[in-house]
Amino acid sequence: MPATPAYRRVLLKASGEALMGEQGFGIDVSVADRIAADIKEARDLGVEVGVVIGGGNIFRGVAVASKGGDRVTGDHMGMLATVINSLALRTSLVKIGVDAVVLSAIAMPELCESFSQRQATAYMNEGKVVIFAGGTGNPFFTTDSAAALRAAEIGADALFKATQVDGVYSADPKKDPSAVRYERITHAEVLRNGLSIMDTAAIALARENNIPIIVYSIHEKGGFGAILRGEGHCTVVSDA
Repeated sequence: MPATPAYRRVLLKASGEALMGEQGFGIDVSVADRIAADIKEARDLGVEVGVVIGGGNIFRGVAVASKGGDRVTGDHMGMLATVINSLALRTSLVKIGVDAVVLSAIAMPELCESFSQRQATAYMNEGKVVIFAGGTGNPFFTTDSAAALRAAEIGADALFKATQVDGVYSADPKKDPSAVRYERITHAEVLRNGLSIMDTAAIALARENNIPIIVYSIHEKGGFGAILRGEGHCTVVSDA
């Protein structure tokens, strides 16, 4: 075990769907608690953690647009879903003694604080887990893009993408048994090959800011901490 963790400050991106657990909708508190425990393990290693959670377990803005509705309104509804998830994760973190704060890209002072880069950095310097809600605050941008943006703003050493599989594959391994798993791959190769680990805007933003993306399985208990200790199972997306 290394004397120091592999990264000093990281941004964790988790999908909203992961919070459903085995349910078909909403939040499985046991899953939120497990993610919180993984974050606590990272904090105990001395790693500063920021978090972005999607809202797909509650609402997807594109669902409105696909049925002829207004995409902007749909995306605003999706942003509200991410606030709900962020508050749930904060509750799970506080419950196990981790100091956490929710900063929203959309002002809603009765529920949480508004995002500013300066305040987010100050909280992280104090050792608090900062949960970024409300996406980028703009329609037409995904929470993947929000994660890459917040990672750049807080000076994260890496962007951790917690997903349904244990890394980056040449195709969906659940549909294609011949899919090849990568240990390392560059941002450019991800974009060129159209690998759908994150949207292209997020990948490009991470590449421009020299932020490696660590893709691992959200279902692997303790996987987050294992990777930070230089162990674990993941794919590293980096041009370095």
